[in-house]
Amino acid sequence: MIKIIKNYIIIFSISLFAVGCGTFKSINIFPVSKDIELGRQFDNEIRKNPKEYPILKDRPDVKSYIDNIGKKIIASPEIKYRNQFAYQFEVIDDDSTINAFCTPGGYIYIYTGLLKYVDNEATLAGVIAHEIAHAEQRHSTKKITAQYGVQTIINLLSGKLGETGTQLAGVVGGLGLLKYSRTEEIEADTYSFKYLQSTEYYPGAIKFFFEKIGDGNRGGALERLLSTHPLPKDRLDHINKLLVEANNPTANEENLFAERYKEFKNTLMTKK
Repeated sequence: MIKIIKNYIIIFSISLFAVGCGTFKSINIFPVSKDIELGRQFDNEIRKNPKEYPILKDRPDVKSYIDNIGKKIIASPEIKYRNQFAYQFEVIDDDSTINAFCTPGGYIYIYTGLLKYVDNEATLAGVIAHEIAHAEQRHSTKKITAQYGVQTIINLLSGKLGETGTQLAGVVGGLGLLKYSRTEEIEADTYSFKYLQSTEYYPGAIKFFFEKIGDGNRGGALERLLSTHPLPKDRLDHINKLLVEANNPTANEENLFAERYKEFKNTLMTKK
């Protein structure tokens, strides 16, 4: 075990040097098993904090609807960790927050505020696919690799999570590990597009979410969203570029499912 840890220290030191020199910025010294382990811890912390994360209960119809969308995305051939990551979907009962997030290991949380904000099922699928992409590209553990100290990495890799693991899990409370860079956001947008290409959904549907944010008043809920998901104009431009490269598929009711989603939103609003 000591030899393994020493090897990780060497690798981590090289990683920090590489990041400092502006190269190999996506280095991740964590094995996939640590994404899974951290994800479980984060999920436990979230469930123990119902005041901040009031998970919607007694609404199996809403849970089933979201699970169904998630399953379609996870079936994409582009998904690498479908048999390793949890890929569990939960709805947080908070209409004042327009957001979604994903922990390491594929625990995905969607706020009711987001469900009521988007206008069609394909757009919601695009946002969920974007969050799945953050897990698949392992953005959180890459961030830990780059930002946390050697001792923290040693504790995590040696299985001695203890207080260190709890502290890292607590970071989710402030969304510290979920504040993504511009590059990470565009990468997640790209994979969202790729995932949806193998589904019934319009692949560029996330652009309608971007457009609605751009047209709206950026106060309150939208400011909180933008604090964790920066939205420079080039994200919309990037999706439009991907659509051109895919021969500009047509967005219509057959791939947006606006009417089906309208029925879902009506049910969500009337049965609370």
